[in-house]
Amino acid sequence: MLKHRFFQKNIPFICLIILFACNGNQKKAEETKAAEVLPEDIVELRSDQIKMANIETGTIEMRSLSGKLKVNGIVAVAPQNLATVCMPMGGFVKSTSLIPGNVIRKGQTLAILENQEFVDIQQNYLEAKNKFEFAEADFKRHSELFKNDVYSEQNVQQVTSDYKNLKAQVRALEQKLAMIGINPANLHEDDISSSVAVISPISGFVKVVNINIGKFVSPADVMFEIVNSDKLFLELTLFEKDAGKVASGQKIKFFINNETEQHEAVIYQTGKSINEDKTYKVYASVPGTCKKVLPGMYVNAIIEASGNEVTAVPSDAVVSFDDKDYIFLFDKNKEEGGKPFTEYRMIEVHKGITDSGFTEITLPEGFDMKTAKIVIKGAYSLLSAKKNAGDMAC
Repeated sequence: MLKHRFFQKNIPFICLIILFACNGNQKKAEETKAAEVLPEDIVELRSDQIKMANIETGTIEMRSLSGKLKVNGIVAVAPQNLATVCMPMGGFVKSTSLIPGNVIRKGQTLAILENQEFVDIQQNYLEAKNKFEFAEADFKRHSELFKNDVYSEQNVQQVTSDYKNLKAQVRALEQKLAMIGINPANLHEDDISSSVAVISPISGFVKVVNINIGKFVSPADVMFEIVNSDKLFLELTLFEKDAGKVASGQKIKFFINNETEQHEAVIYQTGKSINEDKTYKVYASVPGTCKKVLPGMYVNAIIEASGNEVTAVPSDAVVSFDDKDYIFLFDKNKEEGGKPFTEYRMIEVHKGITDSGFTEITLPEGFDMKTAKIVIKGAYSLLSAKKNAGDMAC
């Protein structure tokens, strides 16, 4: 009886102990669950969340991509198509009728110069030529006499020396005449002139005119600049990281002066070194004639990058965060509290070219792409869950 009364008296106390015990166990379980901290590169989702985010997985592939590179450059002209016209001996400008923009032909007269020295050279050449002709005949005559023991060896040597000196003098004067545009073969005593014509060495158009009538032109002065724009090329500047994406034979589309008209070019040579500013030069020829394209113009170009086999994934699989690129890799399935969960791991990659919905990626060293299952759809939902832990992640 006492026992029964004791039990009745202590029922509230026993219930309180049981309540505290239950609350303690629940609190301990909650603390254990809260203590579970996922690694920084892991995102965890329930099966219903995966379905809501439309997450799909796939594999990494090897694909041939031909992306596009946007680069800048200038229109240039080959050295053989650009001429700077000077006069080796200078002179006063007697006449010229050219202005910048005039179209000219190779061999056309650009200007007429006058100089007393032109007369002196012609005179010296004709005098030397006459003396040489006499010395040549005298040399042949004395050589024959020497063979017949009629003439002394000393006299023959003197005649030979005079002959060779005059021959050298004539040849030197011929070269001087050719430099100022006078053909020695057509020069006679009655043709001496104080004027010479300045001839265009190439066909093209006049870019620069630095003379006027009456001006004295010294040998160092540039009289004209002539450009042949029939064969232009582009000098394009690429960044070092894109050096391996271009090769000879690739086609280029380019635009000038922010115009919508499209022009074409073909790469014929790539640079062999990287410049100090970490840029790389590429050269492309412009086929045919483009009337609006002139040397020195600034161009925007698009290069069709070469289609090499690269590691590629669907473009939606690559996400960007804090100036870095990532993909999500299926890590494992697990169960917590009787509910299924899936863990996905963030893997940093480096993006390359993009073409036809696929993007080139560079994977970390040692990554096994054959067995990897990556998220190809819904990657941005996973990134959102990672950035906003608690919205989707558990």
